[in-house]
Amino acid sequence: MDIEEILDYFQNKEYFEEHSEWIAEHVEKHFPNEEVKVFHEFMSLDFKLHVYFIKPKKLNYNILLTSGMSSLEMNVPEIVEEKDNYKFAELMLLIPKDIEFNEVYTGENKNDFIIKMLKVTGKFPHHYDTWLGIGHTIRYSEDLESYSADTNFIGGVILPSATFEEDFTEIIKDGRIINIYSFFPLYENELNYKIENGYNALLDLIIKNNCLEILDNNRKNITPKKSFWNKLRK
Repeated sequence: MDIEEILDYFQNKEYFEEHSEWIAEHVEKHFPNEEVKVFHEFMSLDFKLHVYFIKPKKLNYNILLTSGMSSLEMNVPEIVEEKDNYKFAELMLLIPKDIEFNEVYTGENKNDFIIKMLKVTGKFPHHYDTWLGIGHTIRYSEDLESYSADTNFIGGVILPSATFEEDFTEIIKDGRIINIYSFFPLYENELNYKIENGYNALLDLIIKNNCLEILDNNRKNITPKKSFWNKLRK
């Protein structure tokens, strides 16, 4: 779509602006008196997707949380049971305490690729009139490029949080549910492994390798190494 088509497409959408207020209240409820910064998106041709940077003093990780993905309804297919429960979502990523960001997100600063992973994923379902839920994977580009020269991650999988309970991962108000999903970044062959073997097989690998929900930009690749004989069979 060209610029005019993008503007027209998103201007005619129904927006749920109150969801940003609900998320702000949710953050204040669960992290009162904690240091919280918001990377605002001021200019956008589509819709604004902001990112909270929450720094709880007593936890050994910080939290990135999107706000804006749920301002639009996702196109959940009719085949999904109780589809209305999955129309709205936001994304979360736990990060190490020593990761910091510049005052303003540009996409080009050190560690900006981490925020970019959430922003690109959060906009994906609305750009392609689809939806994201647990078990879905996304790649950054058709050419399987990494998010940045500073990482080898080329996509990710949507997971339920292993750290937080439903009182945090579900915002329920006025008959609507906003699900907060965990984003787990993937290397190229991990993404291919999930496509070939399914979500449960990938999840088994994540559990087997004791992968933490906290981002590790240098973690080892968890896909099984193929034997010499398996390679010969190809």
